[in-house]
Amino acid sequence: MDKSMNVTMLEAGLRGVTLRSQAIANNIANIDTPGYKRKDVQFEDALAKAIDGDEGSVDDVEPTLFEPRNTPADASGNDVNMDTEVGQLLENSTMQKTYLRLMTKMYRQMDMAIRGE
Repeated sequence: MDKSMNVTMLEAGLRGVTLRSQAIANNIANIDTPGYKRKDVQFEDALAKAIDGDEGSVDDVEPTLFEPRNTPADASGNDVNMDTEVGQLLENSTMQKTYLRLMTKMYRQMDMAIRGE
């Protein structure tokens, strides 16, 4: 796999975790909103299939919002659980840092190659 494909994969992953960060922030902001259903983001499976060459191109991977409905709703119909959101936030932050560090490393390597170091 060439470096440009690696960068494309990292960019696709970064788009996914960025949207997930926004979804988590929105979930937390709506924790007291009656009837609100928590949102999450799907992109990992599509990215893995694109990388494996099973489905589509990495360029075509777009994260999508969905309502997982895997946490019980309270009396008002709201299913946001702060413990779940904090756990998701920590996990997502780690993934975001990983994608950014890998991208930084790749760009440094490209810069070194261009400068002949």
